[in-house]
Amino acid sequence: MKKPIIIINFKTYLQGDKAVKLAKIIKNFDKKIIIGVQPTDIYRISKETKLKVYSEHADPFQKGRNTGFIIPEAVKENGAIGVFLNHSEHRTNFNTLEDTINICKKIKLKTVVFAKDLNEARKIEKLKPSYLVIEPPELVGGKISVSSAKPELIKRISNNLKMDFLVGAGIKNKKDVEVAMKLGASGVALSSAIANSVDPLKTLKEIFS
Repeated sequence: MKKPIIIINFKTYLQGDKAVKLAKIIKNFDKKIIIGVQPTDIYRISKETKLKVYSEHADPFQKGRNTGFIIPEAVKENGAIGVFLNHSEHRTNFNTLEDTINICKKIKLKTVVFAKDLNEARKIEKLKPSYLVIEPPELVGGKISVSSAKPELIKRISNNLKMDFLVGAGIKNKKDVEVAMKLGASGVALSSAIANSVDPLKTLKEIFS
């Protein structure tokens, strides 16, 4: 089995010192892992770890009068190399998504775009994001992984998309990863399994060794 692309979403489980500590653990395990963090943690984590840091969100605005929004230029200036978009916990409409991806492309920011199902994935594929992650919303944050609950979905996506894709939602053990890869995914996205682990390094080794 080829080595999977790994994305770890910190969500809002950890901030400040705790987020930096986890990022350093991840770096020591595998510096190629992509992490998504809150915009407030981008600068410090990118400086202290040199990991591939992505902002958990960005809005389709440029410099100007946009109080309260997170603009792509700002996350890049603070050290992020990319952004997460359209996660099931922060969904956007398609036009907003397209605008944000276009801005990110212009300033050379990578994009990890989440899709809830095959139909949405097909639409997003046309926007040519850097990474496409399929996560059934009903399984996000749950105890049952997409690999266990919907293996047929992974296979169907593999047969119907031209671009590589990752899967997420409930990924928490080595078997989940192996099933996803065997069925056609190029990697996995996970969150609580690592962010809430009492021993993240041990968990990383158990899942990805």
